[in-house]
Amino acid sequence: MIKKYGTAEWSGGLKDGKGSVSTQSGALKDQPYGFNTRFEDKAGTNPEELIGAAHAGCFSMAFSNILGQDGIVPDKIETRSTIFLSMEDGPKVVRAHLDVKVSAEADAAAIKAAAEKAETGCPISQLLDCEITMDLEIL
Repeated sequence: MIKKYGTAEWSGGLKDGKGSVSTQSGALKDQPYGFNTRFEDKAGTNPEELIGAAHAGCFSMAFSNILGQDGIVPDKIETRSTIFLSMEDGPKVVRAHLDVKVSAEADAAAIKAAAEKAETGCPISQLLDCEITMDLEIL
């Protein structure tokens, strides 16, 4: 079993407090976050942005793997995962939307089928308890 971790530190109250997040690998080290970076669009990171990056990365790898099983090697996959945080009845992630661009020498139907399989099959998609939608552009 593979195990990876991230860490967070927080000091202070919700609105005036400050925190930092780090990853096991050190790719993120003491990156600041706070109420204003999460709810007020100030510069800095936040949990939803990090989930979006993880989702985009996971989907792209799963998509490449599924294409590879069909003998298709993509030239490039670009993925953006937008995480929708609803404030109605308290904060809750309600949707993730994947915007995907792929360049590959293959039948469009095969590419689309692989993308749809990755949309629901990547581990982060499986983890998210929300609606997942996707727009796919084949270049």
